[in-house]
Amino acid sequence: MRNYVIVTDSSADLSSEMSEALGLRTIQLGVMVEGEAVQANNAVDVKAIYEMLRQKKMATTSAVNIEQFLEIFEGIVKEDLDILYLGFSSGLSGTFSASAVAMRELSEKYPDRKLYAVDTLCASMGQGLLVYYAAKLKEGGADIDAVKDYVESNKLNLCHWFTVDDLFFLKRGGRVSAATAVVGTMLSIKPVMHVDNAGKLINVSKVRGRKAAVDALFEKTKASAIPGKNDTMFISHGDCIADAEYLAARLKNELGVKHVEINYVGPVIGAHSGPGTLAVFYLGNER
Repeated sequence: MRNYVIVTDSSADLSSEMSEALGLRTIQLGVMVEGEAVQANNAVDVKAIYEMLRQKKMATTSAVNIEQFLEIFEGIVKEDLDILYLGFSSGLSGTFSASAVAMRELSEKYPDRKLYAVDTLCASMGQGLLVYYAAKLKEGGADIDAVKDYVESNKLNLCHWFTVDDLFFLKRGGRVSAATAVVGTMLSIKPVMHVDNAGKLINVSKVRGRKAAVDALFEKTKASAIPGKNDTMFISHGDCIADAEYLAARLKNELGVKHVEINYVGPVIGAHSGPGTLAVFYLGNER
């Protein structure tokens, strides 16, 4: 049986150390700040990008195009490896659509190969956690079809709960109106959001104050996490490590979570959510 590789993209927000340990290949999405390309390879780089965002510098992101996917995927095929690509939610980016076109073209060119593209309908370390589970299955000896089936069967149980600290970034992205951003900032109103079954970011509720928003993420997790299936949870943060560590401590102390992996919200998503973004990811009965 031919070996295979799991491929994802940088919006999964996995550390380079974890990606390497899991044997993943990661495709970089484009990020520009004030018209100059930036790439975050480590925590220092990401922190510098968040400092630029705090100064309200203009940041834009770009999807990987079909030609780039073709080049990357065909290079892997020529290594005599099959491919399982687990991509950024189609509800938030055109990246997956381009990957699917590229994969169909390669499947026609290499009909004897197993070349799969799966829309995770996930974002940030929600995508990362799903990729983590897939990589662990592969590590345990599961074949490419079994891993693909697991991802398809469980992706809508991958819960994402987010809050942001600065409504300016949601306003700039068109997710809230200018009036909502101004009033919300004056009253210290914080949104509590999640990624729905269509892979889109949805505003669910609002709370007053930052601590209440962080605690709301914990309460959402407590209410919907599947007992016995969440020894590991992931948290991503927009350069607000103290809040991430506070939430991680509550997950461990009150829910008995054994391991919480914390990493930055990468610049691809951070450009749209801003500094102070905090998110938690786990397996739930439903999103």
